[in-house]
This record gives sequence, structure tokens and C-alpha cells, in this order.
Amino acid sequence: MKRIASALVLASLVAGCGVTDRLANVGRAPKLTPMDNPSAPLIEPSLGNQAAAHRSGKPVETAAPSASLFRTGAGAFLRDQRASRIGDIVTIRINISDRAVVGNSTTRSRTGSESAGIASLFGLESQLDKVLPGNPDPANLVDTSSDSQSAGAGNTSRSEQINMTVAALVTDVLPNGNLLIRGRQEVRVNFELRELIVSGVVRPEDIARDNSIRHSQIAEARISYGGRGQLTDAQQARWGQQIYDALFPF
Repeated sequence: MKRIASALVLASLVAGCGVTDRLANVGRAPKLTPMDNPSAPLIEPSLGNQAAAHRSGKPVETAAPSASLFRTGAGAFLRDQRASRIGDIVTIRINISDRAVVGNSTTRSRTGSESAGIASLFGLESQLDKVLPGNPDPANLVDTSSDSQSAGAGNTSRSEQINMTVAALVTDVLPNGNLLIRGRQEVRVNFELRELIVSGVVRPEDIARDNSIRHSQIAEARISYGGRGQLTDAQQARWGQQIYDALFPF
């Protein structure tokens, strides 16, 4: 009981913190998450920087002109413009249309009967009426039968469909050339905030010509689509009901 009481007190305190936050945000729209600083090289390599570094023996940290044709990726006509470095942007096309139906049925039946008796046992069968009530018959002492039946059926149906497009940043390049990507998109309409988060590992070879990639080509993909706001709060059970459901098994 002490453990249950302690758990209730702790859950109340934790829930109380959430209540305080919700009361402070009454009448206010949910806040957008601050944008993280994108990872990108501070200085783009160029022919001029490489020549100066070769003469001095150390790298020269000077910003390259944004319109220089000698800066890698700035105005290259022959360079592949698909994402390949830290800070590059790649478009992710999410087209999830999954449907699964699982059904099973089980039927079990069993019938058994047993019959046993002692017609004669060294004359001891004549003494059974003194031990067992009801004038027993030695030839039919035990007669049992059993019958059991069991039937079960189950059906699971699931359907999901998400069609979205999100831009992601290349956050790191692995030693084998694969790219770590992460994209975050938030859309707030009135008092409801919708959030889409995508992360995973992609191969540069899988990126299409239009610098896009399908979600099915992302390894270790983590796709989260949800929201927060007044509509989400209305669809969730109250914190007291959630605590009750977690603690009481009946």
C-alpha cells in the first residue's frame, strides 16, 4: 500500500506540472519550436583558397565570393547538384499506404471416458460396503467421462495513409559515403500545431535527379507525424483517468 500511495503522489506531482503548463497556456496557441542552426561548412573551398593555402602551408579562412565560378557548388555547370555534403538539402517524398489484415480461427474438442471395477480381490471386495456408502458394486467401482470444447477467433485490420513532402538537411556524412539526414516541419493553424519529423540514413546513389528520395529508401527511418494543441488535448483522456488505467488492473 505504501508503494501504491507513493506512486499516486508522484504521479499527481508530475501531472500537476503538466496542469500548470496548460493553465499558463490557456487562450494561447502552441509555440513553434526554435529552428536549429543548420550544419554547413563555414568556408567553401575554391581554387583561390587552395592556392593560398599551398603557398602558406596553412589553410586560409577567408570567405569565398558567393558568385564565384571557382567555388565548389556555386556556379558549376557540370557538378552534380544533388545533396552530398553536410548542410545540403534533400527532398523526402513520404507516400505511406499500408494495409494489413490478419485473421485466425481455432477450434478444439476433446472427449474422454474411463470405467474400472474389481470383480474379486482376495475376498476384500465383500468389505467395500463397510468402507463406501450406497452398497457399491465391485464390478463397476469407477465410471468417469469428460467432454471439453474450445473455440477462438481473432481478426486484426489496419490501414494507414500519409502523403507528404518535406525538405531535410544532411547532418553528417558517414565514412562509406552514406548521408545522415534530418527534417522537421511544423505547421500551425489557429490553435493546433502539426509536426512532421523525418530522420535516417540514405545512399547518395538513391537520390533522384530532382534531388528527392522516397521514404522507402531511407534506412533506420524515423517518421513522426503528430501535433499538439486544443484538438489533441480534447482527444486525450484526462490525466486522472490515465493514472487510474495504469494502476488498476480491473
